[in-house]
Amino acid sequence: MSRLAPPTRRRAEPTITLINVVFLMLVFFLIAGQVASPLDNDIRLIETGALATRAPDDALAIRADGTTLWRGKPTLPEAYAAARIIAGAEVLRLVPARDLPAQDLLRISNALRRASTAQGAFAIEVRLVTERSAP
Repeated sequence: MSRLAPPTRRRAEPTITLINVVFLMLVFFLIAGQVASPLDNDIRLIETGALATRAPDDALAIRADGTTLWRGKPTLPEAYAAARIIAGAEVLRLVPARDLPAQDLLRISNALRRASTAQGAFAIEVRLVTERSAP
């Protein structure tokens, strides 16, 4: 007589255990978590759309037509760079208008780099100042 080997049983996947643990964690965090209370109906938040904005004093503002302003007065990018480098600045800031063509922005930033190397300042950075949008 031949003997047959007993059939091997497969082990069950531990998915039920995993589902139970995840469910218990969900319940725990729902109970333990703090829900922010709503604002009072009488409180109105500030609207920033009506606030006046202005460029920092050490930044070169660029209008949409390509004209540059420093401290509210028209100036050339080279004159701005020379004055900032003499004052000991390590960063030249640009505040471009939203409608400024990219070609004009590149032309002005390259003029600032050339002016800074002409002054002997090789480690000068040119940074753009932008507006942070709401998330």
